[in-house]
Amino acid sequence: MPVMKRSEDGSLLIPADLLGPLGLAPGDRVAVEADAEGRLVLTRSAAREPSVEVSLRQAIARKNLETPMQFIKGVGPKMAEILARKGIVTVEDALYLLPNRYEDRRQVVPMNRLRPGETCVFAGEVVSADVVTTKGGRRFFEVMARDASGVMSFKWFNYHAAFMRKAWQPGRRGIFTGQVTQYGLQREVHHPDVDWLAEGETVEAAMARDPVGFGRLVPVYPLTEGLNQKALRKVMKEVVDRFAPCVESALPARVIRERALLPLAEALGAVHFPAADADPRALEEGRDPAHRTLVFDEFFFLELGLALKRRGVTLEPGIAFSVNHTYTKPLLKLLPFALTEAQRRVLAEIKADMMAPHPMHRLVQGDVGCGKTLVALLAALVAVENGYQVAIMAPTEILAEQHYLNIHRWCEQLGVTVALLTSSLKGKAKAGALERVARGEVQIVIGTHAVIQDKVEFHRLGLGIVDEQHRFGVLQRGLLRKKGENPDILVMTATPIPRTLAMTVFGDLSLSVIDELPPGRTPVETKICTDSRRRQVYGIIRDEVAAGHQAYVIYPLVEESEKSELKAATQMAEHLANDVFPDLRLGVLHGRMKPEEKEAVMRSFKGREIDILVSTTVIEVGIDVPNATVMVIEHAERFGLSQLHQLRGRVGRGSATSRCILMASDRLSDDGVKRLRVMESTTDGFRIAEADLEIRGPGDFLGTRQAGIPDFRVANILRDGRILEEARAEAFDLAERDPELRAPGHEPLREELARRWGGRLELAGVA
Repeated sequence: MPVMKRSEDGSLLIPADLLGPLGLAPGDRVAVEADAEGRLVLTRSAAREPSVEVSLRQAIARKNLETPMQFIKGVGPKMAEILARKGIVTVEDALYLLPNRYEDRRQVVPMNRLRPGETCVFAGEVVSADVVTTKGGRRFFEVMARDASGVMSFKWFNYHAAFMRKAWQPGRRGIFTGQVTQYGLQREVHHPDVDWLAEGETVEAAMARDPVGFGRLVPVYPLTEGLNQKALRKVMKEVVDRFAPCVESALPARVIRERALLPLAEALGAVHFPAADADPRALEEGRDPAHRTLVFDEFFFLELGLALKRRGVTLEPGIAFSVNHTYTKPLLKLLPFALTEAQRRVLAEIKADMMAPHPMHRLVQGDVGCGKTLVALLAALVAVENGYQVAIMAPTEILAEQHYLNIHRWCEQLGVTVALLTSSLKGKAKAGALERVARGEVQIVIGTHAVIQDKVEFHRLGLGIVDEQHRFGVLQRGLLRKKGENPDILVMTATPIPRTLAMTVFGDLSLSVIDELPPGRTPVETKICTDSRRRQVYGIIRDEVAAGHQAYVIYPLVEESEKSELKAATQMAEHLANDVFPDLRLGVLHGRMKPEEKEAVMRSFKGREIDILVSTTVIEVGIDVPNATVMVIEHAERFGLSQLHQLRGRVGRGSATSRCILMASDRLSDDGVKRLRVMESTTDGFRIAEADLEIRGPGDFLGTRQAGIPDFRVANILRDGRILEEARAEAFDLAERDPELRAPGHEPLREELARRWGGRLELAGVA
């Protein structure tokens, strides 16, 4: 067997007498990878150019993709400005502005064969054009057109009469595109596109004149004011033809081959301007090979970044805590109840992570009221038992205060010191608290994002707990980790997150689910009511208060704004106190109150000094008043389903039957009714989250744009869940085999990963 030697760059040199049998030539570079059966596969690199030439070609291609849109034919300064408002600044941005649907303009259909519900291309001559007024006084502009087979009506409801009469003159011939609808016996098209024929020009000649707009599946792009499809289509054709070939896939050759992916340049071309024989439905549903390639590519680099973050965490030395029960056992004895099986299981997973010699990075997901805070406190006490400090970070001051009140109450009895650190803490009080934290006199620090500010220094931080994770991004988690020597990180959320979304947004975390409610919690009855039944709703509140219980009334706004007809919490509280419940005690809670004012109101409500608490959504998370048994949510249609579910979780916390009444507008749309019916039909947070995600999409679902995760340009989490699973498997496998992406042929992967993630990969040490 010939001996293989290494070259200066570390690659193996294949002896000359082996080149022929392997199908190689001098100068070839090959990558060696194992296939699914474990056999070695040689993959020749795309070209035999010296690496300097390859790098130069790639650098030129990358530079070309950064070409500003204003230098593209057909794009003037005004259009460049409009495109920039849509986030389209360079030609690469434009390449990823994908069509949201396609029109089949492959053939002209005779008018008598036009079918309702279909978007068709047909040609004809204008017969008449004028404003029509109905018996009810409604006015619209109507055009009648005909071809040899029949007639068709066109209608416009927003129009400029003089302009329309001038454009749509009887006798003028054109090619029309639009969706056919049917009213009674009449078929009609609203606001059709038109391409006028020149004098004596045939339909075939006019279509040949515009090969981008006819004779093919035509892309329909998302528009903004000042843009029209025809102009944008021509610009996109120019961009795709000139610049799509500059896009190269950085995916490993084996992945491209085994997953049957197209070259990226080809995929982009096919998505924008599909082949004549493409399936329009598959294109619109993202099931064609081109869309699949682009989606896989996007998910792969997202998941590779997450895999390296996670691997970076597991490879770093961490704190190997021991569990000695100094504080945990005494706390369990103080509790008036036992932990649920789900709490015990999740606590065991957390303890196993904390005892391991590398940093924990775990997400605990659990529905409203499942007892996450107690699990977090027990984890915190494990760190304190080992002589370390704990930081607990909540998204709002009121939730931080709530955690402080709950945790402080237990810890005081155990002799553990707890401090609250929020941005409203000022002057000497703040300086004193910071000093005590830095000296290690405070064992558990609870606060808002103030906890991760530069001025906060910990003596010995061992565990960071982040509550309501969907309000914080990856960067904030990173900043919290930097406050100690690779502390453990525990993340909690009461927003049930569907698996595909959890894999995407929290792919660098291990997942635990508390899927059991503590005993004694009663399911909440939920009903939709409209304004016409308001008196009955107020009667229910009065009955509950008479029975010794309390009520919440929730409003979406604090103050009346000029443009909104929504009732504001402060105004409505006055109305309820003076006109509806003058004999009952009302309190008001909203986000603009000072923390001490909020705390005083909540303390009064908890102490049963207030019968009805009128509040904005500041009570959405964490506030626990078991005696509150009814919640009325005004303008329920304005909230997301997950938010409604969170709000509803504030009642039903005791043993009495509880109700949640969703007050909705009488003019609610069918979609709005369908959405709220989900709340009536289930209390399962995961089912509600799935429905909410389908309706609102991932960006809105998470409440804020998720910081620290590359944006999706092509992928759709709901539609493309299966591709996400495939891409994740490949990415995590690659990260396992080559955690630093140093293997031959992986240089493009490193560069592409760093480019897509920007500066957000600092945790992985790759960028």
